Amino acid sequence: MNTRSWLVLSTLGLSLSAPLGLAQTRSSYIDATSYLSSRPEYPAWLELRSNLKENFDDICGDTFCEGDYSNIQSLRFQCSVNSKTGVIGQCVWVFAASNEELDSSTGAITVQTQTWTCQSPLASGTTMAQLLTALSGPSPLYATLPGTSTTLYAGLGDCL
Repeated sequence: MNTRSWLVLSTLGLSLSAPLGLAQTRSSYIDATSYLSSRPEYPAWLELRSNLKENFDDICGDTFCEGDYSNIQSLRFQCSVNSKTGVIGQCVWVFAASNEELDSSTGAITVQTQTWTCQSPLASGTTMAQLLTALSGPSPLYATLPGTSTTLYAGLGDCL
């Protein structure tokens, strides 16, 4: 093989291997439910979400659920997780509410709706296993998030 052929093949080999190498190191994020569905932590995830909803319902009337939107509802707490490492990309908690105004002369009802997407104040590099451990128990809303000195409750104050 001459030098020119070797250079051509080397160049082709390098250019073909670069995308393969990148594909192998690229992050692939999936939702936490998919990530945990075949793992023993799955029941802990379901319990965490249920407890967060219950914790929010317990405090709503005394805190966030005042004013025009007195019926704020927790829709879902969701996290993205790196499928290979278990590191969380982001967690958000989604809420919705409505305000209804009745026209007494016509009986018509005007509805205003509002949604909130509250990003959880997680430390970079937090794994799903760390989150589940830190937020286990009946009051995850008030538990300190791993690697921080804050809670999900404190994060809601900046959002709702």
